[in-house]
Amino acid sequence: MRNIWKSLFISPSILVATLILNATSVAAETVATSENIEEEALGQVTSVSQFSDVQPTDWAFQALQSLVERYGCIAGYPNSTFRGNRALTRFEFAAGLNACLDRMNELIAVATSNVGSGDLNTIKRLQSEFSTELATLRGRVDAIEARTAKLEANQFSTTSKLEGEVVIAATNVFEGNTPDKNTTLGARARINFVSSFTGKDTLYARIQANNIPDVDEAALAFAGDADTNAYLDGLWYSFPLTKSTNVIAIANAGAADDIVDTVNQFDGDGTEGALSSFGTRNFIYYQVEGSGLGITQELGDSLSLSVGYLASENNQAGPGNGLFQGSYAALAQLTFEPSKSFKVGLTYINGYDEPGQTDNDSYGVQATVGLGDKLVLGGWGGYSNVRDVNSNQEEDTWSWAVTLGLPDFGKKGNTAGVIFGMNPKVTDSNVPGFVKPDTSYHIEGFYQHKVNDNISITPGVIWVTAPGNDKNNDDAIVGTLRTTFTF
Repeated sequence: MRNIWKSLFISPSILVATLILNATSVAAETVATSENIEEEALGQVTSVSQFSDVQPTDWAFQALQSLVERYGCIAGYPNSTFRGNRALTRFEFAAGLNACLDRMNELIAVATSNVGSGDLNTIKRLQSEFSTELATLRGRVDAIEARTAKLEANQFSTTSKLEGEVVIAATNVFEGNTPDKNTTLGARARINFVSSFTGKDTLYARIQANNIPDVDEAALAFAGDADTNAYLDGLWYSFPLTKSTNVIAIANAGAADDIVDTVNQFDGDGTEGALSSFGTRNFIYYQVEGSGLGITQELGDSLSLSVGYLASENNQAGPGNGLFQGSYAALAQLTFEPSKSFKVGLTYINGYDEPGQTDNDSYGVQATVGLGDKLVLGGWGGYSNVRDVNSNQEEDTWSWAVTLGLPDFGKKGNTAGVIFGMNPKVTDSNVPGFVKPDTSYHIEGFYQHKVNDNISITPGVIWVTAPGNDKNNDDAIVGTLRTTFTF
């Protein structure tokens, strides 16, 4: 072996000497460096067989195959045989050998198998020839086990998932009656705790802080209270009562979209989709808020019925408050979805507003239809009849909208959207001055650019004509740039 190494080192020495005689001093330095690299590389090679695959005709392959067939030490195949007609890399072979050695050790330890001396010698020879690969493999396994133990020790919970979301919005009112036309910058941060105890139920809790200021003439879907105090913004528990019945119990800050599908392609709760509250969902849904219960019953593969009851002063025990004596909204919706490209919802809401001493009946229809993969049309119409409980005064309010969505516009994951509709308008009332001759329209356009799976940027413009259904009011034009981070 020593003579072999001498011959290996003599060859590069002769090469270096030859180059020194025919090159400049700079070239000599380069050759010297090459010599050092070559010597180091040669020093790492102990056997040419390290680069050889294990062939089915090799003794090692046949020896392991014999051990497997006699002792069943690898159960990778249904009949516990080790077979194959292709070459294995040395690490692939070592993985199978390691599994077999572990099993053989178990058999020897419990004396359930009489292992002959010939087989023991074969095992020792295999261990010796593949010692490097076995050591590397076991080192990697130990490293993976250590990482797994670290993850288990530091994970948040075995049943809970922590989610985060941050919305940063820059907004400016370019036109309108409001004197506040300075550019604003605000943020909404949410931390969501999503837990499950059975794998089918969900306990959801959300903590939020939001200082994004709202716009009076064009309410934003992601605006808050203009402060940075963190508070519990959502708490509910959902579970399947039967295979076709799901129940949701809402303890805090519930909304209609917690109980029913609002059937709007742009309802992203301010995180994505529409920039305005008007463009997010039918106006009749906004009276549904508070704490209560919701039930959804599947009536076949394409039809479902959802009912719910939410009270907004549920945690106050004084007169005109509580779960049943204060403001409330009771909702029922039939949702029909015969295919992924078509959905329609029929909604009825009965509500009572304690501060205003009014009750109402509201009706809505919402629909979306996909015209291919690149075009989605949608819209809704809403009607509400509001009555004063202490008199015979009442009013009828209408609103409608149409939406146009272009999924994957410009790039996969991006969305372009246009919303046009009539803001809520009193069309009939026995109260003088409630019906106005003018009509306010809402026009909104946005483009949601998906930077990656966790970041999106959405610039958009909102134009409201005749705010308050009064043409004497200047049109409001609002520009906003929303950036959303999810993690």
